[in-house]
Amino acid sequence: MSKLSDLLAGKSLMLSDGAWGTQLMKRGLQPGQAPDPWNLDKPEPVRQVAKAYVDAGSNIILTNTFGGTRIQLARHNESARTAAINTAGVQISKQAAGSKAFVFASMGPCGKMMMMGEISADEVSAAFVEQANAIKAGGADGIVVESFTDLDEIELATRAAAATGLPVVASLTYDSGPDHTRTMMGTTPEQAAERLGPAGATIIGANCGIGIDNYILVARKYKAVWKGPIWIKANAGMPEMVNGKTTYNMKPEVFGQRALELVDAGATIVGGCCGTGPEFITALRTSLIKAGKLKA
Repeated sequence: MSKLSDLLAGKSLMLSDGAWGTQLMKRGLQPGQAPDPWNLDKPEPVRQVAKAYVDAGSNIILTNTFGGTRIQLARHNESARTAAINTAGVQISKQAAGSKAFVFASMGPCGKMMMMGEISADEVSAAFVEQANAIKAGGADGIVVESFTDLDEIELATRAAAATGLPVVASLTYDSGPDHTRTMMGTTPEQAAERLGPAGATIIGANCGIGIDNYILVARKYKAVWKGPIWIKANAGMPEMVNGKTTYNMKPEVFGQRALELVDAGATIVGGCCGTGPEFITALRTSLIKAGKLKA
């Protein structure tokens, strides 16, 4: 396994993992059910997801803590277990990773909009600080603040994560604007880099979105203004509704081939988001090795 210092210096190309929610649904998670409490109540299926990505070749895996703020957990009457849920989530992924992968714990949006007056910045910041501290207590190697569209909110999350002293990935979702390289709130990659670097981001990135095509453009825009590592986890194409279910039609092999363009555009950590699973990471790894961009 490459050294974390090489990753942070942008010297090593690394593979992240794929989607977690759909993998947990395959193991019994019901629609609308919060996945995070499974870290305490059903840890084995969570460990299986993490282990599947390690076995597929991921150098970095995430954690089942995306909705782990007190604010999100309160919707499911789980806020009293906030710290325990997050710490356990990291420990499960660490156990699965062993010495084969780093664990970067996931922190997602709080689910309420500051600009609409639904919650104050102080409340949001406090929730992120609590989650980040619980993640550090679990022994994470880094933190990923991901799937954000509000630049103000991700700045609060980034500052909270950086205060732990751990490396921080700040990842937004870009799917809007003329070339689909703006967030829903209108933020550009250039604006994100300008704000989030000083806030403590070690790595800048993008995840989810509408597929690889727009993230090739996003990676190029990041590379033009950001000297550190670039993290890209794209969806497996555009979702379609089939028999009432959301499906993604991009095949793992096609995803792996197209991801080569992400690397050429500047991405140094690549993985998948919605619609991807361990088979996508295996295909991605195979493609990168064949292209001489990754060592076997």
